[in-house]
Amino acid sequence: MARVLVGVKRVIDYAVKIRVKPDKTGVVTDGVKHSMNPFDEIAVEEAVRMKEKKLASEIIAVSCGPTQAQDVIRTALAMGVDKGIHVEVSGAEYETLQPIHVSKILAKLTEKEKADMIIVGKQAIDDDSNQTAQMTAAALDWPQATFASKIENGDKEITVTREVDGGLETIKCKLPAVISADLRLNEPRYATLPNIMKAKKKPITKMTPKDLGVDVSPRITVVSVEDPPVRQAGAILPDVDALVGKLKEGGHI
Repeated sequence: MARVLVGVKRVIDYAVKIRVKPDKTGVVTDGVKHSMNPFDEIAVEEAVRMKEKKLASEIIAVSCGPTQAQDVIRTALAMGVDKGIHVEVSGAEYETLQPIHVSKILAKLTEKEKADMIIVGKQAIDDDSNQTAQMTAAALDWPQATFASKIENGDKEITVTREVDGGLETIKCKLPAVISADLRLNEPRYATLPNIMKAKKKPITKMTPKDLGVDVSPRITVVSVEDPPVRQAGAILPDVDALVGKLKEGGHI
């Protein structure tokens, strides 16, 4: 049975209206509701279902971030994950933490925990990078099955249905492997109150990137964060002739 490592990221809640800081260095996070990245919830659910089917022996949730990142680890534990690892990154280091850093951390933890499978969300809803799964697979030299909408476990291999631009693609890959979860893979469960209480007793190990030998120096510089341009107001035209005339003028409607 596989030991599964699941990546969980703390992001601004999807229902919150994002506000850019006045100095345009980033977005406002203080006093803003955060939650687990929705695609990571799907990854956690898939891992828990594997354990329920006796296909996984243990599930370990990993989150990189400040102290508050433990909140999303606790959510994962309440959903059925066995233990958590909090890789503490805070302050300026967290502001510039990138998928390349997270993938190296996941790769080191995979070797340390002797995991056979990594499942992460296909992307985080804050930076939309869609890079961590691919970079982790490269760091470990493992096969990757990204954008998974269906996973079927076989003997030392998995069959994954992927959502691609042209429709659905089915691939087989040998284990160990890295999988990234797409939207239609499953419907994540809600953590029940008894499981939330049980999660408080489950272990969370704290460490730093330095403990794992990972350098989190920034590789990029954020030049500016801007609000999207405001859409111009529309106009109501009396008839089709007026519409055609307006289009001929090349004006905005």
